[in-house]
Formats: sequence, structure tokens, C-alpha cells
Amino acid sequence: MGNPADASLRQELVKWIPNLRAFALSLTQSSQHSDDLVQDTLVKALSNLDKFQEGTNLRAWLFTILRNSFYNDIRYKKYHQTAPLDDVDPSNLETRATQEKYIEFKDVLRGLSGLVPEQREAIILIAAEGLSYEEAAAVCNCPVGTVKSRLSRARQRLEEYVNGEKAIPAQVD
Repeated sequence: MGNPADASLRQELVKWIPNLRAFALSLTQSSQHSDDLVQDTLVKALSNLDKFQEGTNLRAWLFTILRNSFYNDIRYKKYHQTAPLDDVDPSNLETRATQEKYIEFKDVLRGLSGLVPEQREAIILIAAEGLSYEEAAAVCNCPVGTVKSRLSRARQRLEEYVNGEKAIPAQVD
């Protein structure tokens, strides 16, 4: 732990915790499960710092660990779809929302919760986290074209939902 590079990497890792929480919440749809998932991710990342390749994207590496942990947990039935993202309290956000913004926020959360996980993670990674298509494809372990397709379908379904055209059906990607 005396290695200065490790200390710098640990500081960089701490910087990404809010982003990890947001991504975890989008996947688990539960505040409690998302906190557990972030904690598991941080433990795994810290115990494997020696495997991180200097000069590569730490954020993408962390998101990959989180995503893989999430899907591994699903396989072992640790997480199940519980309460939708409606349990997020906008008053805990940095800026208090106006009533109109609060309603819009809740609508977007409901729309996101209606997407299949693959579409939800694509839209979160690219639209909310700002990853490139290539970085998101690396995190999701799929081709860039698949990420683009998932993102396109997610955007279309969200737009239809927000415009009141139809409910978002849970479809398999």
C-alpha cells in the first residue's frame, strides 16, 4: 500500500463512487441493493488494483466490474427486481427539484424501470455517464453495433413513454 501509484489510483477510484451508485441503481432498481453492489465493486476493485492497466479507462474498468457483479448476483438470485426506481427520493439530490421537475424526474425513472436491463444500462452508460460507444461496448462485453441498437431502442421507448404514446413493454433484447 506504500506504492504512490496505488494511492493515486485509490483517490481516482473514490472520485467515481457517485457514478457507480447511479449505474448500480439503474441496474438493481433498489437503493439498498445498489449500495451493496457498489460496495462489492469497490472491494473487488481494491483487491485487484494490481490487475488494472495504467493508462486505460478506470471508469470503464469499474463499470465492468459492477456490471459483471450484478449479472453474477442475478445468476445466484441475490438480486431480484424489487421496488422500481420510484423509491429514489429526489430531495436527496444536490438541487431540490421544483414540483414540475420532480414529476418529470419520476416519469423518467418509471420509464427507465420499464426498460430491459440491457437497454437501461446502454442509456445510462452513454447518455448519463458519457461513455463512448466503444467504452460502453467494452463494459457490456458486446459489439459496438449492439450497444447502438440497444441505445436506439431505449431512447425510442423512453420517448414514447414520456410523450404518453404507450407504456414501455418489458421486452427481451
